[in-house]
Amino acid sequence: MPKSNSTKSNIITFRQKFAYNDALVADAKQCFHDQARAIANLADRLTADYSRAVDLLLCTEGHVIVCGIGKSGLIGKKMAATFASTGTPSFFLHPAEAFHGDLGMITARDTIILISNSGETEEIIRLIPYLKQLHIPIVAMTGNHVSTLALHSSVHLDISVEREACPNNLAPTNSSLATAAMGDALAVSLMKERHFTPHDFAKFHPGGNLGRRLLSRVKDVMHNGELPIVSPEQSVQDSLMTITQGRLGLVLVMQDEKLLGIVTDGDLRRALQQHKDLLSVRISDIMTAAPKTIYENAMLGDAEERMRMNKIKALVVLNDNNQVTGILEIFDD
Repeated sequence: MPKSNSTKSNIITFRQKFAYNDALVADAKQCFHDQARAIANLADRLTADYSRAVDLLLCTEGHVIVCGIGKSGLIGKKMAATFASTGTPSFFLHPAEAFHGDLGMITARDTIILISNSGETEEIIRLIPYLKQLHIPIVAMTGNHVSTLALHSSVHLDISVEREACPNNLAPTNSSLATAAMGDALAVSLMKERHFTPHDFAKFHPGGNLGRRLLSRVKDVMHNGELPIVSPEQSVQDSLMTITQGRLGLVLVMQDEKLLGIVTDGDLRRALQQHKDLLSVRISDIMTAAPKTIYENAMLGDAEERMRMNKIKALVVLNDNNQVTGILEIFDD
C-alpha cells in the first residue's frame, strides 16, 4: 500500500530530527574498542588449565553439560549449541531447575562447565557438593580466581575483564562477550583435536545451505528436463529460440547423442564482435568445444569448486556411460 503524503512527511521530519550524531557514533566505536581489548586480554591470562579443560572435554564419555544463570545462562545455551553442532555432545542445564528434578540429567560419564562471573552465584555453588559426590569434573569459568567456584573446580578458566562497556560498569557487556569468546575458543580447540571437517559439520546441519552443498549430489539439483539441444549445422538464428525456451542462458551442441560443445550468452556476446552477420553463422562455429563436464554422482560441493576454478557458471552432467543427463548451474542450490 503506497505511503500517504503525511506519512512521507513524517519520515522526512524524523530523519532530519535524528540526523548523524558524532557523539553517539563515538560511543559505539569506544564500545567496540573496549570489547576488543577485553577479548584480547583473555589470551594473556590463559594458563595450563586451558589445555586441561580441553582434555577433560575431549575425553568425556557422556555429555558436556553447560550451566549458568542470567546472562551467563544465555551465553551457556549458545556454548552448548556450538559444542553440539561441532562434534561434542552437549546440552544446557538450568541450575535452578536442577534442584527440581533435572539433576537426573547428570551422569558420572559427564563433564560440567559452570559459569559465574563472580564465582559466588548461589544456584551454581549449591551444585558443587552433588557434582563432587559423583566425581564429575568441573570446568569453572569465572572472573574471580579465588572465588568459591574457582577453588572447588577441576580446572579454572579466567574470564575476568577490567570493566564493563556499560558506562555504569554494571550491565554484563564485556564480561558476557569474554565468556562467549572463551566458549568459542574451547569449541575451536575441540574441533581441531577431533579433526572435525566441513563434511562433519554438514552432517549436523543437513537442512542448512552448507549441508545441502556438502551432502547433495549433482543429480539431486541438476536440470534434467527437456534440455536445450541443437545440431551443429543449425544457424545462430535458429538456435536463439532454443536458448530462449531453455531459460538457462545456454545451448548444448550435440550430434548422434554425442556432446560437441556448448554456447552460452557470453559466447554470443563475444561472437557479435567477430561476425557481422552473426544470425546466419552456424552455431558450431561459435561454440566452446569440449565443454567442462561432471558426473551426476559427484558431490555438489565438488561441482561448485570446479565451476569456480574454471570461472564458469554451468557444467554439463554425464552419467557413468558418458551420456548427457543434465545441466548444473552454479546457483541451482
